[in-house]
Amino acid sequence: MIDEHYQHGGLNEQDTDSVLPIDEHEEIVSEGGRQVRKRGIYLLPNLLTLGAMFSGFYAIIAGMSGNFNAAGWAVLIASIFDGFDGRVARITGTQSAFGAEFDSLSDMVSFGMAPALIAFSWALSSLGNAGWAAAFIFMACAALRLARFNVQLGTVTKRYFLGLQSPLAAGLVTFSVWVGALYQVQVTPLIAYSLAIVTVIAGLLMVSNYRYFSFKEMHLKGTVPYVVFLSVVVVFVLIAQRPHETLLAMCVIYAASGPIGWIYRRQVRKPVAESHTDNALVNATVNVAADDETGTQSVSRAQAADATLKPMTETQNDGDSKQ
Repeated sequence: MIDEHYQHGGLNEQDTDSVLPIDEHEEIVSEGGRQVRKRGIYLLPNLLTLGAMFSGFYAIIAGMSGNFNAAGWAVLIASIFDGFDGRVARITGTQSAFGAEFDSLSDMVSFGMAPALIAFSWALSSLGNAGWAAAFIFMACAALRLARFNVQLGTVTKRYFLGLQSPLAAGLVTFSVWVGALYQVQVTPLIAYSLAIVTVIAGLLMVSNYRYFSFKEMHLKGTVPYVVFLSVVVVFVLIAQRPHETLLAMCVIYAASGPIGWIYRRQVRKPVAESHTDNALVNATVNVAADDETGTQSVSRAQAADATLKPMTETQNDGDSKQ
């Protein structure tokens, strides 16, 4: 990263002279609590993003060539790169608008185009128009998901993702092809239509309003229960033994967690909350009625006391007047 401060807010003619006619990138970033203008791009996080884009491009080439095993591994590697570039940028303080836009374009290639073309090359091409329509729906939904994420960045809670993340949707489609190619499944109309349905559902989940846990609030420096660490060990062993099946199962479970959570909140938690509200209203009504009854009894007692004291007062006054 080239650190330069500008007093006039622009580049002079000597700064733009270079061997290649390529404009130098510059943007305003926050540094030390003030806005400064800088030239160049941060190297480390954008290298990771470039690695994700390269892996996605290789997955497209491998899938179109019929090498679906290599395509599956390439999408997996792209998701690993994509998971690290943003975290590295935050840890090293090298976040930038350029990096955010570059990451979105990389995700479009790796998790939008690559899965759609891999699925089309393996089975969807046999369906004709329906096949490429399903592939296009997935790719378009990935683009919409990324655009919505960029617009809502900083305005939604970090605890949940709104809609299925594009890497997980890509894994759901790509790993289905990965497992099918591994077991040499014969592509029949039933298999092709099943994959088309999975592809469309994965795309629609990306643009849905289902909430998915983001794991961003997990503190790696803190402690966890022993059983959690043991579960991580078991998952690592399963991935090492059966990577294709385990990764596909993880994607399916995570993709299903959004609709299941939505159903749980509407069918279980909402009636319970309503019952608690009804009980609170009943208790409040009973308390008000009791207060009213107590007040009525108090008024009646006061009136009775006044009625008792009034004759006594009159008698006393008569005695006083006689004296």
